[in-house]
Amino acid sequence: MIVAGVMSGTSADGIDVAVVRLLGRGLNTRFRLLAHERFPYPASVRRTVLEAMDARAANVGDLARLDFLLGELYAKAVQVTQKRSGVRKLDLVGCHGQTLFHQGDAAEFCGQKIAATWQIGQGSVIAQRLGVPVVSDFRPADMAAGGKGAPLVPFLDLIAYRHATRGRILQNIGGIGNLTAIPPKAKPEQVIAFDTGPGNMVIDACMESLFDRAFDRNGAVARDGRVLQSVIDHLLSAPYFQRKPPKTAGREQFGREFVREFLRRCGRAPKPDVIATATALTAQSIAFAVRRFVTKGGTVYRDFILAGGGAKNGTLLRMLKEDLGPLGLKVRLSDEMGVPADAKEAIAFAVLAYQTWHRLPGNVPSATGADRAVILGKISHA
Repeated sequence: MIVAGVMSGTSADGIDVAVVRLLGRGLNTRFRLLAHERFPYPASVRRTVLEAMDARAANVGDLARLDFLLGELYAKAVQVTQKRSGVRKLDLVGCHGQTLFHQGDAAEFCGQKIAATWQIGQGSVIAQRLGVPVVSDFRPADMAAGGKGAPLVPFLDLIAYRHATRGRILQNIGGIGNLTAIPPKAKPEQVIAFDTGPGNMVIDACMESLFDRAFDRNGAVARDGRVLQSVIDHLLSAPYFQRKPPKTAGREQFGREFVREFLRRCGRAPKPDVIATATALTAQSIAFAVRRFVTKGGTVYRDFILAGGGAKNGTLLRMLKEDLGPLGLKVRLSDEMGVPADAKEAIAFAVLAYQTWHRLPGNVPSATGADRAVILGKISHA
């Protein structure tokens, strides 16, 4: 089958489309990337998405309209990718959608303990525009089975990176950072996966606040700054970083309120120092997670494979190498392993959609905390 995977991350900076040829089933699935394109959100759309994520109250009508609007944008992104790549026929689309809210841990609501998640980008619109079935809304099935609904990329990590002799840690740095640790010859139940904390989210928010720029290109601003280590030491003592996996995070933990507190603690420090500190927070929170929850068990890991937008940040990459070097980990980019860093998550949702279409599970219970492996997503037909 030829499947398009569509991904919009918590950074809300745009849409990734990966067109993938898939063969096999389950953990024997094999894939080949045929095309990958990235489409920035129009400024008004990004602003609306970010406002919806951080709003204490929202207009229900606007949220419904945004759901359908994103469906149109996702469909158009797939059409353009097809046209540019020459891929004439798709069999299926897997669309993660745009997360507006994710609460993996149950909390009191109307007298019951409820966990909840919400991704928008109307699958029926995509299916009608493209004329092919669409699998969307992947997270709720895992949560209904007792999981946290994230991370879901470990299924791709298992089929792409499992090795007979080398333990590997896969780290994605999007808006949030998340890792998958795969011991040598790993069975699915031996996989460790969880969100490490902020990825680009805090860096981007500080860049927008201090420099009126969307992100720190190649880490150029952070490179000229000095890290305020006392700020990082304080933040890493927060409950989220100390909590054992499985665990998941989003803007609820590291969004507007967290950034406001971060900036307050940085005080009157020069602006480049603030960006350097935000960048170091990402690097050190990842290294902290690896030491505390991955390598402490005695399994030897050799490769640390990096994907996501953060892989393009040269300063962040340098910090990671410094922090992970003492653990004997070789930091590599996923591009070296045949999976472009920017395309990985979109590929993952193409793979997950393919499993769903064949009525096969796509979650990894040891990663999400689910009671069992389940079939993910909902199918919209053209």
